[in-house]
Amino acid sequence: MNWLHQLPEAQQFLVFSAAKILGAFAVMMFFVAYVVLLERKLCAAIQDRIGPNRAGPFGLLQPLADAVKALLKEDFTPGHVRRVYFWLAPGIVMIPGLLTLAVIPFGSSLGNPANPMVIADLNVGILYTFGVVSFGVYGLLLAGYAANSKYPLLGGIRSGAQLISYEIAMGLSVIPLFLLVGDLNLSEVIRHQAGGLSRWLVFQQPLAFVIFLAAAFAETNRLPFDLPEAEQELAGGYNIEYSSMKFALFFMGEYAAMIAASAMIVTLFFGGWTLPWWGLDQPAATLGVGLLHLGIFLAKLVAFLLLFIWVRWMWPRFRFDQLMSLGWKRLVPLALANILVTATFLWLRH
Repeated sequence: MNWLHQLPEAQQFLVFSAAKILGAFAVMMFFVAYVVLLERKLCAAIQDRIGPNRAGPFGLLQPLADAVKALLKEDFTPGHVRRVYFWLAPGIVMIPGLLTLAVIPFGSSLGNPANPMVIADLNVGILYTFGVVSFGVYGLLLAGYAANSKYPLLGGIRSGAQLISYEIAMGLSVIPLFLLVGDLNLSEVIRHQAGGLSRWLVFQQPLAFVIFLAAAFAETNRLPFDLPEAEQELAGGYNIEYSSMKFALFFMGEYAAMIAASAMIVTLFFGGWTLPWWGLDQPAATLGVGLLHLGIFLAKLVAFLLLFIWVRWMWPRFRFDQLMSLGWKRLVPLALANILVTATFLWLRH
């Protein structure tokens, strides 16, 4: 690695940035593939059956078989669809989950504090995140509109109403966090949570965590909020007319969004890459500690992915009126009340 340290500082920055981008993308794609397998295995256990076990030992090559199947199936475009929008929609759905990773601090450093384990350490990281996440709804709306069919259109309209409604609750829920932290930078949010378990924002703002978690389920279209697909009502909703790799992109986009939401929950409420013991809440001074920080972050991430999966197979779906009532009549007022209480507390304390 001596050759790397001999490069000018600007070139070192570009090399490390490229490595972080490629690494984050590779890990995201790996998780997208194997979280699907994990979900199929867990739902099989819940339903007392075996699950995928044919492709490779213990079914571990099932994601590869699924990828080959998606690539080789006929990519059929129905004659009645609006073609340009029909082709654009799957790609738009996949993009937000990938872009969100840019501001997530997935580690401290690998021994060199000048190269933190975050692709873009933005001072307005949370605002960037909400801007990118809101972009995803356009893909679902386009898919419903482009299909030129009633069930996809209903699914697209539902997704638009649902995502916009719960995005308001999600945005309001994080305001008390930043009143406490005093910064919109996600790295600063993690530094604020160093120094003990009681510093984790899930204990300082439990109501904000509950609201954010419920909104995250709604934003990712996961049960009990999967109304835009609702197979029993809409036969699949916005993705009915899609096949082959276009359909796979919708599937991948859902899991990428679920991974991004879990990463954001870990960062905002559970200390990110830190643990409050053995000095693991301080930036890494060696490569080994830096890798351990990465492992801590991924372990917390997997824990929330398991929660997403468990809820899907254990909870019933809400009616659409119940979903909208929960968002507007309960979560939004609770989030506003939480902002008022937190601001009043901080004002009285100072």
